[in-house]
Amino acid sequence: MSAADSAIEVRDLAYRYPDGTLALEGVSLRVAPGERVALLGPNGAGKSTLIGHLNGILPAQRGQVLIAGQALTRATLAWARQTVGVVFQDPDNMLFMTHLADDVAFGPRNQGLGEERVGQRVERVLELVGLGELAAKPGLHLSFGQKKRAALATVLAMAPRVLVLDEPTSNLDPRAKRAMIELLAGLDATLIVATHDMDLAWTLCDRALVLDGGRLVADGPAGAIMVDAALMHRHGLEVPHLALHRYPGQVFPQDGEHPHRHPPGTIPEYPGHEPGAPGARVPARGFPGGDGEDPG
Repeated sequence: MSAADSAIEVRDLAYRYPDGTLALEGVSLRVAPGERVALLGPNGAGKSTLIGHLNGILPAQRGQVLIAGQALTRATLAWARQTVGVVFQDPDNMLFMTHLADDVAFGPRNQGLGEERVGQRVERVLELVGLGELAAKPGLHLSFGQKKRAALATVLAMAPRVLVLDEPTSNLDPRAKRAMIELLAGLDATLIVATHDMDLAWTLCDRALVLDGGRLVADGPAGAIMVDAALMHRHGLEVPHLALHRYPGQVFPQDGEHPHRHPPGTIPEYPGHEPGAPGARVPARGFPGGDGEDPG
C-alpha cells in the first residue's frame, strides 16, 4: 500500500512534552481507507498524543503525518481537519452552544456551507445518532450517554473521511455502551479508536495497534493480537471477555510461558485470522458525507 493509497500514514513520529516527557518515539504506521483500527495501550502509552497528531492538533517535532498522501503542514491544516475528524473523550469539550443543533452546525458553518445545506446536515446527523428530537435542547443538559453521541454528531456533520475516537465508551452504562457500539459499527468510514474497552475493540475493529512507552509494540489482525494473553499482560491489557466466550475452554498463553515471545522494541507479525473473528458486524451504513463526498 503506497502513501497515496493510505487514508493516514505516520512516518517515524516523535514528540516530547515541555516537561521532558517522551510521549512518542519512532511511531510509523499506515491505515487503509475503510479500515477499522483499535489503538490499544496502558495509561500514558501515547495514544492521545498520537491522536493529537492525526489532524494537526499537535505538531510533529520529528517525522511526518500524511493524509490521503498529502503531508500535514500549515498549508494543508484546514483541509486535514475537515478530512480527519477527532471525537474527544470528554464530550463537554465539544458542546458549548445554546442549542444542540448549533453545536452540530458549528463545523459545517465554519466550512463555509450555506444555511440550507447546514440545516440538512444537522438534521441527518442528529437523526443518525438518535438525537433528532433534542435539537433545541442545550447540549450540556443532555445525559452523559446523549452527550457522547452529540459529540460524535458534531464531527460527523463535517463529513470527515477518517473518524478518530478517543475512548468513545468511557463512563457509559451498559445500555449506552451497546448503543454507541452499534452506532459506530454501522458507520461506513475509516475508524481509528483509542480505547481501554477491549470488548469494544474486539467487536468493532479488524486490526489492532498496541502502544506502550510511546512506541508501537504490536500491529496485526485484532483476532490474533487481542487473544495473545502474553502480549496483553505485558502491556497492561487483557484478553477481551467476548474472545474468551468465543473460544470457551481455550487456554491462552500467559506471559510467564513465553517470556521472550515478543522482545521489547520489536513488532511481532501475526497471520491472518479467521473471517469475522473479531466481529461479524452489522452492515455498515453511510453517514452524511462520510465517504468524503458532500451530501448537500
